[in-house]
Amino acid sequence: MRTRGNRAAARSLAPGVSSYLSPLLSRPGAVAAAAADLGVAWHYGDPFREQRALATSGAVVDRSHRDVLAVSGPDRCSWLHTITSQHLSELAPWVGTEALVLSPHGHVEHHLQVIDDGTTTWLDVEPGTAQSLMSYLDSMRFMLRVAVSVVESRALVTVVGDVAAEMSSGPRPDGDGWVRRRDSPGAAAADLLVPRDALDESVDALGLPLAGTWAFEALRVEAGRPRLGLDTDHRTIPHEVGWIGSAVHLDKGCYRGQETVARVQNLGRPPRRLVRLHLDGSAERLPGASSALELDGRAVGFVGTSARHYELGPIALGLVKRGTPDEAVLTCDGISASLERVVDA
Repeated sequence: MRTRGNRAAARSLAPGVSSYLSPLLSRPGAVAAAAADLGVAWHYGDPFREQRALATSGAVVDRSHRDVLAVSGPDRCSWLHTITSQHLSELAPWVGTEALVLSPHGHVEHHLQVIDDGTTTWLDVEPGTAQSLMSYLDSMRFMLRVAVSVVESRALVTVVGDVAAEMSSGPRPDGDGWVRRRDSPGAAAADLLVPRDALDESVDALGLPLAGTWAFEALRVEAGRPRLGLDTDHRTIPHEVGWIGSAVHLDKGCYRGQETVARVQNLGRPPRRLVRLHLDGSAERLPGASSALELDGRAVGFVGTSARHYELGPIALGLVKRGTPDEAVLTCDGISASLERVVDA
């Protein structure tokens, strides 16, 4: 029997420390993920069945390795409005959105999933990035009435399918945590913030099969949704990967990096664009992350996330130079790949 004491002993909650192990890794068939998803399950024995469940009837994905921050205080929304790319000054309670923190030159440094419950603004970000983000936020507080903290006592899971379609953004029925609707993957999806020490019970209460990050990432690639640090690099600007609109509001006040956003918006010429790659299925392997994409022996970009999709076969996201022809056949890590447009250059 799993106990809360055993779960607590099995995990390390220090942000950025890769020794975190989800209690759901003890479930039958669980195979641990690596790299960016270290600490949760890659799959539970049948990744293609898990993908089908996510895409059709429904499943739940353990994303408890993501970092969670809470911003409290009466100035929180107006403050976040001034330092991120999103219009947050009038953010209504229980309306989920996205935001970016940009460098002075407009390069993406952090991608935030956001929801406000009326008293606290909750942010969840890529694993291991909370301390860096909190350091930046702390440096920008000045005399404002805000407080930022890393929330180690809560964990994120994502529900996809019919059960998610019946969920609405707001507090969880038991009052401990929240639900935030999301627009991908699949026709219906929602993020749930649950007590970390009750992660097992919270997942079991949903009555859904588990799906690993293999399945979730394959559907994300199919949807053409980039992930910071996997499908981006230190030079990525929002226009290149389709974050204009979803994470960048074009009609708000000044914020760090806005000059680059405005210039590219007005000129309409981002240097690169996100594409979906359909990989040669004859290869038994997938291309390595960050492998160069080559056209006629010349590097034109790099590969981001790659996955084996239950219907599409091997697919990936890539970032290529703006002028790369849509009909081009590229080579990545010795594997041929055709392009499908995701972001219009």
